[in-house]
Amino acid sequence: MLAVDIQILLVIILGTSDCQIIPRIEECGLSCSQGFHCKSKPSTGIFNSFCRDAPASLSSTVLKSMKLSTAMKCVQGSQCSLHLSIKGTLNLDENIRGLEICSLSVNTQQSQCVNVRFSRKTSNKLGGRKVHVQFNCFEVNVAQHIYVTMKTIPNYCEVKLSRQYYVEDCRNNDVGKHIPVCFAGKLDYNVDRARKTISVNVSDFLQDRDYYVRLCHKRFTCEDVGSFALIKGKESLKSTSLPYSQLLPCLCIEGWSAIPDARRTQLCPFKNDTKALWDNIVYNPATQTLAWEPACPVHVTVNLCRLTKSNDQCVDLQNSSTTAPEKQVKYSRVDTHPRLCMKFTTNQGSWVKCPFARGNFPAWKMRIAARAQQIQVSFMSQTKAKFSVLVCNKAQLSSCDSVGIRHAVSAGDSHPTSVNISGEICGSEVCIQGWRTDVDYSVPLQICDIQCTLSSQSQEDDENSIRIMSLTAILLILVTVMALLGHKILTVFRRKKYEGRRPAQIIRQR
Repeated sequence: MLAVDIQILLVIILGTSDCQIIPRIEECGLSCSQGFHCKSKPSTGIFNSFCRDAPASLSSTVLKSMKLSTAMKCVQGSQCSLHLSIKGTLNLDENIRGLEICSLSVNTQQSQCVNVRFSRKTSNKLGGRKVHVQFNCFEVNVAQHIYVTMKTIPNYCEVKLSRQYYVEDCRNNDVGKHIPVCFAGKLDYNVDRARKTISVNVSDFLQDRDYYVRLCHKRFTCEDVGSFALIKGKESLKSTSLPYSQLLPCLCIEGWSAIPDARRTQLCPFKNDTKALWDNIVYNPATQTLAWEPACPVHVTVNLCRLTKSNDQCVDLQNSSTTAPEKQVKYSRVDTHPRLCMKFTTNQGSWVKCPFARGNFPAWKMRIAARAQQIQVSFMSQTKAKFSVLVCNKAQLSSCDSVGIRHAVSAGDSHPTSVNISGEICGSEVCIQGWRTDVDYSVPLQICDIQCTLSSQSQEDDENSIRIMSLTAILLILVTVMALLGHKILTVFRRKKYEGRRPAQIIRQR
């Protein structure tokens, strides 16, 4: 139970450490236990750096304890600074004339030391009694890592205390409100996209102090983008304008007061605007390399994909997926077909970019035509290229299962090259698929819904032609027969009519 209670107490203490109030001091100085006379003097620590053997009568535990804490000294309630408060306890001995206390900054390796001296009368008269010493004149910085040592004067070997200490940082509310380096300021901004500038207004920072503002790209650190802007503390208008080249997710506005070790504040308002990242696609025709490099760190999955004819889906190409938050993504030996694209997928969605869609690079086409019981597949390419073509059964949007023999074709110089495939294979799920084989990444083009009329078109056309010719011949024969019969009947009719008129003429002549 005791162990559990201690753990709970530690959690409470650590959880509320940011709200801890730093003790105030009006003046720094040295104090000793009542009845003991002591005084301090700055020391370089050099003369007491070498130790000597302790007398046999001197206990190695003459230095009992050392406790460290932070104190705050304020002038007129506003100009505050942090000080290291050191409390030590020792058993006074006639062989000890005082203490040396040193503070070393682990970050900068700078040290400061002080000698605390006891009067000889005190040492001789009050020997063996405990003395409490407190010194709080070592000024420290926010979030400083300190190494503190306490030695006897003279310096006896193995009679020493040492402690490490971390000064509170600006996350502590008391420190953040009163220590100048923590006054980072408040930033407000406005973007002028037409002029490509960002106007920054600053408030809540040290009065009468200059203030720096800059744009930076946030990676492990915030890297400079352009120059700094200085806002004069004496100016009434606390604003400036910063030019930018591109609004990227990692573009941040950073500001800080013009004092040493000042705390910086950052504002990254465009972190969700990832669209600009996908434009940085570069193709090298000499090496056939397609590359993309993120201008900002981003967790993204990159794929090559084939844009469908309806332009509503982009089907991933096999073995092209890669995840690279910071490094360059590169694909070698890439087909420059207009439908080959790059797909970028983040937790916010997917974006598709087609670098060859404008037709600025060599492309190829595939067409089919029906011939006598065959399907002729033709390829036309602006450059020399090798292709494969096969008949497949379309199971899904991204796959097509082969149902025939693969045929190899070479084409180039804009002259079409063709291969014949049996026209017996047909159906709504049947496709003819062609792709380049002389590159590592190619778009497989598919012509689907192969109608069975294509395979039997020639035979049906021949049968229809024979039928039409037969009917035409029969009609011609019938027309000819009817014409002959009509001509015969007309001839007989005329003859009879002529013979009927002839006797009448003879009678009249008589």
